[in-house]
Amino acid sequence: MSDKSFDENVAELQKLIDSSCNIVFFGGAGVSTESGIPDFRSTDGLYNQKWQYPPEQIISRSFFDAKPAEFYRFYREKLIIKGIKPNPAHLKLAELEMAGKLRAVITQNIDGLHQAAGSRNVFELHGSTLRNFCMNCHAFYDIDFITASAGSPDGIPHCTKCGGIVKPDVVLYEECLNEACMEGAVRAIRNADMLIIGGTSLSVYPAAGLIDYYSGNKLVLINKSPTSGDLAARLSIHDSIGRILGAIKVNK
Repeated sequence: MSDKSFDENVAELQKLIDSSCNIVFFGGAGVSTESGIPDFRSTDGLYNQKWQYPPEQIISRSFFDAKPAEFYRFYREKLIIKGIKPNPAHLKLAELEMAGKLRAVITQNIDGLHQAAGSRNVFELHGSTLRNFCMNCHAFYDIDFITASAGSPDGIPHCTKCGGIVKPDVVLYEECLNEACMEGAVRAIRNADMLIIGGTSLSVYPAAGLIDYYSGNKLVLINKSPTSGDLAARLSIHDSIGRILGAIKVNK
């Protein structure tokens, strides 16, 4: 863990970034909380709020199949958040990619904020609320369609083409991560000369296990609270990721 000042941490991170040309960023909920999106495991997170069913149960595949109306009531209220914008962390990562320094963003978030900021090579391990598909004919629907379905007779979004139930392209509990996405993320980390991990407690597997594929010597962790990976990091910073990355200068 670093006990350096803010300026010292930024200066050390700047040196590491300037000396790297194949940076990969791996981020979790903490990256988006600074845009106003609640996380899951903090004191005020979704897992600590009271519902008729535990949130962990509601966002499972078996619950979705058994009680889709109740799933969508929770999903529309808690997981679809409109009007959010990328914060300095998202914007800086996109700038680093544009400069040819950062090669990939790997995220556990489902909000699409990295793409909104301009990042192009993004591996969304848990999918995205912006994509929704009919479970029967696979027709695509956007997030507005899901929101509007609250006014349907049963509160469930149904395909306008075949009548099937539309499911968000998000990975629910009891579902496997997308194999192609995982393979791409592993390949990016293996090839990275620098790995920045931010806004994650490193407690969600198998996603958190991806860092084991990094064999370089420039591992940086940025998180407000300590993580299990702090001791292995070359630089560990306990601060706002937007504040830290926002202070970085992009030198091509």
